[in-house]
Amino acid sequence: MDVRQLDATRGDIARSYGEDGYVALEGFFGRDAIATINAEVERFITERVPSLPREQVYLENRDDPTSIKQIQKLHEHDPFFRALMEEGPVRRLAEIVLDGPVTCRNMQFFNKPAGVGQPTPPHQDGYYFHLQPCLAATAWLALEPVDEETGCIHYVRGSHKAEGFRPHARTGTLGFSQGIPDFGTADDRANDVGFPAQPGTMLIHDARTIHWAGGNRSTTRSRRALGFIFYSERAVFDEASWAAYQARLAADLASAGKI
Repeated sequence: MDVRQLDATRGDIARSYGEDGYVALEGFFGRDAIATINAEVERFITERVPSLPREQVYLENRDDPTSIKQIQKLHEHDPFFRALMEEGPVRRLAEIVLDGPVTCRNMQFFNKPAGVGQPTPPHQDGYYFHLQPCLAATAWLALEPVDEETGCIHYVRGSHKAEGFRPHARTGTLGFSQGIPDFGTADDRANDVGFPAQPGTMLIHDARTIHWAGGNRSTTRSRRALGFIFYSERAVFDEASWAAYQARLAADLASAGKI
Protein backbone atom coordinates (compact mmCIF):
# COMPACT_ATOMS: atom_id res chain seq x y z
CA MET A 1 0.00 0.00 0.00
CA ASP A 2 1.49 3.32 -0.98
CA VAL A 3 0.93 6.83 0.33
CA ARG A 4 -1.53 7.70 -2.45
CA GLN A 5 -3.73 4.70 -1.61
CA LEU A 6 -3.70 5.68 2.05
CA ASP A 7 -4.65 9.26 1.26
CA ALA A 8 -7.50 8.06 -0.95
CA THR A 9 -9.02 6.13 1.98
CA ARG A 10 -7.91 8.38 4.83
CA GLY A 11 -11.49 9.33 5.75
CA ASP A 12 -12.52 5.71 6.24
CA ILE A 13 -9.32 4.95 8.17
CA ALA A 14 -9.75 7.93 10.47
CA ARG A 15 -13.41 7.15 11.15
CA SER A 16 -12.76 3.50 11.96
CA TYR A 17 -9.83 4.39 14.18
CA GLY A 18 -11.83 7.03 16.01
CA GLU A 19 -14.81 4.75 16.59
CA ASP A 20 -13.09 1.44 17.44
CA GLY A 21 -9.66 2.54 18.65
CA TYR A 22 -7.87 0.51 15.99
CA VAL A 23 -7.71 -0.23 12.25
CA ALA A 24 -6.71 -3.44 10.45
CA LEU A 25 -5.33 -3.14 6.92
CA GLU A 26 -4.74 -6.40 5.05
CA GLY A 27 -2.02 -6.40 2.40
CA PHE A 28 -0.44 -3.21 3.68
CA PHE A 29 2.86 -4.67 2.41
CA GLY A 30 2.93 -7.16 -0.46
CA ARG A 31 4.67 -10.54 -0.60
CA ASP A 32 7.93 -9.22 -2.07
CA ALA A 33 8.17 -6.38 0.44
CA ILE A 34 7.58 -8.77 3.36
CA ALA A 35 10.25 -11.14 2.02
CA THR A 36 12.69 -8.23 1.95
CA ILE A 37 11.75 -7.08 5.46
CA ASN A 38 12.14 -10.62 6.82
CA ALA A 39 15.58 -10.92 5.22
CA GLU A 40 16.59 -7.58 6.75
CA VAL A 41 15.36 -8.74 10.17
CA GLU A 42 17.60 -11.80 9.91
CA ARG A 43 20.54 -9.61 8.89
CA PHE A 44 19.89 -7.27 11.81
CA ILE A 45 19.78 -10.16 14.28
CA THR A 46 23.06 -11.54 12.93
CA GLU A 47 24.96 -8.28 12.50
CA ARG A 48 23.53 -5.80 15.01
CA VAL A 49 22.07 -7.66 17.96
CA PRO A 50 25.39 -8.90 19.41
CA SER A 51 26.51 -5.30 20.01
CA LEU A 52 23.21 -3.91 21.36
CA PRO A 53 22.76 -2.98 25.05
CA ARG A 54 21.25 -5.89 26.96
CA GLU A 55 18.23 -3.80 27.96
CA GLN A 56 17.30 -3.51 24.27
CA VAL A 57 17.24 -7.27 23.55
CA TYR A 58 14.91 -9.54 25.51
CA LEU A 59 15.16 -13.34 25.40
CA GLU A 60 12.58 -15.90 26.46
CA ASN A 61 15.48 -18.01 27.71
CA ARG A 62 18.66 -16.18 28.76
CA ASP A 63 20.70 -19.30 27.98
CA ASP A 64 19.37 -19.49 24.41
CA PRO A 65 20.41 -16.55 22.18
CA THR A 66 18.00 -17.74 19.48
CA SER A 67 14.97 -17.23 21.76
CA ILE A 68 14.67 -13.50 21.02
CA LYS A 69 11.28 -12.15 22.02
CA GLN A 70 11.81 -8.40 21.63
CA ILE A 71 14.35 -5.93 20.21
CA GLN A 72 14.07 -2.20 20.83
CA LYS A 73 14.91 0.81 18.65
CA LEU A 74 15.79 -0.92 15.38
CA HIS A 75 15.52 2.40 13.54
CA GLU A 76 18.30 3.91 15.66
CA HIS A 77 20.76 1.16 14.74
CA ASP A 78 20.18 0.48 11.05
CA PRO A 79 19.41 2.61 7.95
CA PHE A 80 16.99 0.08 6.42
CA PHE A 81 14.72 0.17 9.46
CA ARG A 82 15.13 3.92 9.87
CA ALA A 83 13.78 4.41 6.36
CA LEU A 84 10.99 1.88 6.93
CA MET A 85 9.78 3.84 9.94
CA GLU A 86 10.46 7.42 8.96
CA GLU A 87 9.66 7.39 5.24
CA GLY A 88 6.69 6.12 3.26
CA PRO A 89 3.40 4.47 4.16
CA VAL A 90 3.90 3.52 7.82
CA ARG A 91 4.54 7.07 8.92
CA ARG A 92 1.77 8.36 6.66
CA LEU A 93 -0.69 5.97 8.30
CA ALA A 94 0.29 7.34 11.70
CA GLU A 95 -0.20 10.91 10.47
CA ILE A 96 -3.70 10.02 9.28
CA VAL A 97 -4.89 8.43 12.53
CA LEU A 98 -3.21 11.09 14.70
CA ASP A 99 -4.42 13.89 12.42
CA GLY A 100 -1.14 15.70 11.90
CA PRO A 101 2.66 15.56 12.15
CA VAL A 102 4.19 12.78 14.24
CA THR A 103 7.43 11.92 16.02
CA CYS A 104 8.92 8.48 15.33
CA ARG A 105 9.46 7.20 18.86
CA ASN A 106 10.35 3.50 18.69
CA MET A 107 10.54 0.57 16.31
CA GLN A 108 10.51 -2.91 17.79
CA PHE A 109 10.85 -6.52 16.72
CA PHE A 110 8.39 -8.81 18.48
CA ASN A 111 8.44 -12.58 18.54
CA LYS A 112 6.72 -15.40 20.34
CA PRO A 113 9.09 -18.35 19.75
CA ALA A 114 7.50 -21.74 19.13
CA GLY A 115 6.43 -23.47 22.32
CA VAL A 116 7.85 -20.86 24.72
CA GLY A 117 6.38 -17.51 23.60
CA GLN A 118 4.62 -16.01 26.61
CA PRO A 119 1.24 -14.25 26.71
CA THR A 120 1.12 -10.47 26.38
CA PRO A 121 -0.82 -9.17 29.40
CA PRO A 122 -3.78 -6.81 28.84
CA HIS A 123 -2.48 -3.24 28.89
CA GLN A 124 -2.69 0.24 27.41
CA ASP A 125 0.48 1.48 25.70
CA GLY A 126 -0.13 5.06 26.77
CA TYR A 127 0.36 4.08 30.40
CA TYR A 128 4.08 3.72 29.58
CA PHE A 129 4.42 6.76 27.36
CA HIS A 130 4.45 9.74 29.78
CA LEU A 131 2.53 12.00 27.36
CA GLN A 132 0.15 14.87 27.97
CA PRO A 133 -2.28 14.60 26.32
CA CYS A 134 -1.94 10.94 25.33
CA LEU A 135 -1.91 11.36 21.55
CA ALA A 136 0.02 8.37 20.25
CA ALA A 137 -0.43 5.28 18.09
CA THR A 138 1.21 1.88 17.83
CA ALA A 139 1.36 0.07 14.48
CA TRP A 140 1.96 -3.68 14.31
CA LEU A 141 3.05 -5.49 11.13
CA ALA A 142 2.69 -9.27 10.79
CA LEU A 143 5.80 -10.86 9.27
CA GLU A 144 4.34 -14.38 9.15
CA PRO A 145 0.92 -16.01 9.58
CA VAL A 146 -0.59 -15.33 13.00
CA ASP A 147 -3.58 -17.05 14.58
CA GLU A 148 -5.01 -17.87 18.00
CA GLU A 149 -2.56 -20.75 18.46
CA THR A 150 0.50 -18.54 17.97
CA GLY A 151 -0.90 -15.56 19.87
CA CYS A 152 -2.78 -13.06 17.71
CA ILE A 153 -3.59 -9.59 19.05
CA HIS A 154 -6.95 -8.92 20.70
CA TYR A 155 -8.40 -5.42 21.12
CA VAL A 156 -11.19 -4.22 23.39
CA ARG A 157 -13.26 -2.21 20.92
CA GLY A 158 -13.95 1.36 22.08
CA SER A 159 -11.79 1.12 25.20
CA HIS A 160 -9.83 4.20 24.10
CA LYS A 161 -12.85 6.37 24.83
CA ALA A 162 -12.75 5.88 28.60
CA GLU A 163 -11.50 8.71 30.79
CA GLY A 164 -7.87 8.15 31.80
CA PHE A 165 -6.25 4.72 32.06
CA ARG A 166 -7.37 1.54 33.76
CA PRO A 167 -5.30 0.70 36.87
CA HIS A 168 -2.05 -1.07 35.96
CA ALA A 169 0.33 -3.16 38.08
CA ARG A 170 3.65 -4.94 37.59
CA THR A 171 3.26 -8.19 35.67
CA GLY A 172 6.65 -9.89 35.78
CA THR A 173 6.36 -10.36 31.99
CA LEU A 174 9.57 -9.36 30.24
CA GLY A 175 8.87 -6.58 27.74
CA PHE A 176 5.44 -5.80 29.19
CA SER A 177 6.12 -4.66 32.72
CA GLN A 178 2.64 -3.27 33.43
CA GLY A 179 -0.74 -4.90 32.97
CA ILE A 180 -4.39 -4.44 33.91
CA PRO A 181 -5.07 -6.63 36.95
CA ASP A 182 -8.88 -6.32 36.80
CA PHE A 183 -9.12 -7.21 33.10
CA GLY A 184 -11.99 -9.51 32.19
CA THR A 185 -15.05 -7.44 33.03
CA ALA A 186 -18.30 -8.01 31.20
CA ASP A 187 -17.51 -5.00 29.00
CA ASP A 188 -14.03 -6.35 28.24
CA ARG A 189 -15.46 -9.70 27.17
CA ALA A 190 -18.30 -8.22 25.14
CA ASN A 191 -16.00 -5.95 23.11
CA ASP A 192 -13.02 -8.29 22.68
CA VAL A 193 -12.00 -8.70 19.02
CA GLY A 194 -9.17 -11.00 17.87
CA PHE A 195 -7.10 -10.37 14.75
CA PRO A 196 -5.54 -13.41 13.05
CA ALA A 197 -3.31 -12.00 10.33
CA GLN A 198 -1.39 -12.90 7.20
CA PRO A 199 2.11 -11.58 6.42
CA GLY A 200 1.80 -7.94 5.42
CA THR A 201 -1.28 -7.16 7.53
CA MET A 202 -0.94 -3.90 9.47
CA LEU A 203 -2.80 -3.17 12.68
CA ILE A 204 -2.67 0.28 14.25
CA HIS A 205 -4.24 1.26 17.56
CA ASP A 206 -4.72 4.24 19.83
CA ALA A 207 -2.33 4.31 22.81
CA ARG A 208 -5.37 4.15 25.11
CA THR A 209 -6.85 1.01 23.50
CA ILE A 210 -6.71 -2.07 25.73
CA HIS A 211 -5.10 -5.02 23.98
CA TRP A 212 -3.57 -8.38 24.77
CA ALA A 213 -2.32 -11.57 23.11
CA GLY A 214 -2.10 -15.21 24.11
CA GLY A 215 1.08 -17.23 24.34
CA ASN A 216 2.40 -19.34 21.48
CA ARG A 217 1.04 -22.86 21.91
CA SER A 218 2.50 -24.08 18.61
CA THR A 219 5.58 -26.29 18.84
CA THR A 220 6.64 -25.53 15.26
CA ARG A 221 5.63 -21.95 14.41
CA SER A 222 6.91 -18.61 15.66
CA ARG A 223 5.02 -15.32 15.69
CA ARG A 224 7.20 -12.54 14.30
CA ALA A 225 6.12 -8.93 13.86
CA LEU A 226 7.39 -5.35 13.81
CA GLY A 227 6.00 -2.63 16.03
CA PHE A 228 6.12 1.13 15.35
CA ILE A 229 5.36 3.78 17.99
CA PHE A 230 4.45 7.31 16.93
CA TYR A 231 3.71 10.33 19.11
CA SER A 232 1.67 13.26 17.87
CA GLU A 233 3.68 16.47 17.79
CA ARG A 234 0.81 18.01 19.76
CA ALA A 235 1.62 15.83 22.76
CA VAL A 236 4.16 16.88 25.39
CA PHE A 237 6.63 14.17 26.37
CA ASP A 238 7.96 14.09 29.95
CA GLU A 239 11.46 12.83 29.15
CA ALA A 240 12.73 12.96 32.73
CA SER A 241 9.82 10.90 34.07
CA TRP A 242 10.14 8.36 31.26
CA ALA A 243 13.92 8.02 31.70
CA ALA A 244 13.54 7.52 35.45
CA TYR A 245 10.96 4.78 34.89
CA GLN A 246 13.15 3.05 32.31
CA ALA A 247 16.15 3.16 34.65
CA ARG A 248 14.13 1.62 37.49
CA LEU A 249 12.75 -1.05 35.18
CA ALA A 250 16.19 -1.98 33.81
CA ALA A 251 17.58 -2.23 37.34
CA ASP A 252 14.66 -4.41 38.45
CA LEU A 253 15.01 -6.72 35.44
CA ALA A 254 18.77 -7.03 35.96
CA SER A 255 18.39 -7.81 39.66
CA ALA A 256 15.77 -10.44 38.82
CA GLY A 257 18.13 -12.03 36.28
CA LYS A 258 15.80 -11.36 33.35
CA ILE A 259 18.26 -9.32 31.26
